[in-house]
Amino acid sequence: MKCPSARVFSIAKDNQPVPGCTVSDTVWESERCALTHFSLAGETDISAESYESPRIFLVAEGEMDVFATEGDVWHVQAGEGLYPPVGITVGMRTSHGCVYTEIMCGKEMVMRNNLTAGSVFILKDMLPYQDGKIVNMDLISGESLKFVLMSFDARTGLSEHAAPGEALIFALEGKAVIGYEGQEFPIQAGENFKFAKLGRHWIKADGRFKMALLLTLEP
Repeated sequence: MKCPSARVFSIAKDNQPVPGCTVSDTVWESERCALTHFSLAGETDISAESYESPRIFLVAEGEMDVFATEGDVWHVQAGEGLYPPVGITVGMRTSHGCVYTEIMCGKEMVMRNNLTAGSVFILKDMLPYQDGKIVNMDLISGESLKFVLMSFDARTGLSEHAAPGEALIFALEGKAVIGYEGQEFPIQAGENFKFAKLGRHWIKADGRFKMALLLTLEP
């Protein structure tokens, strides 16, 4: 995965729009899936295209309209996401600029019922907190990729472990501390962190904390 390791970073800050341009950066790709960051300057667009595989858009900064040639338009802004129906032709346009991430999934991926095709969603609002507990919600799962939401009550956390593939964290709400290879990294909503494959890490919530975890797997 073409993201920095062993430091907290921001997808939004690292992919600022270039005036008059649209920019794409594919940071991970397998035979079935891809993870791409896009930045669109104000008054730019991406032409409508059709894909036969599921994909979701996660807006990190700004706002955009996702438009279908069939006439539907979805307005998506920072902190929101969209799961467009598979097989329709959609494009993107923005008046003031937008930075977003596209997760393109293989046809074999299981899109959980928590995601409704054709509706805008807010990741941090999709799962609750529970007193003294950690709550998990799978959104996408397959041989190549898994996308999970997690909520941590205050003072809860994950003990040190290693993931079987590279992993990208999206901090959604609150604050936490990530331990990674012997170092500690405070992280807060709007920031990101990448674990290398088999990198040993732990997470401790600083108050209540929500995050999304994208885990890439090579079958």
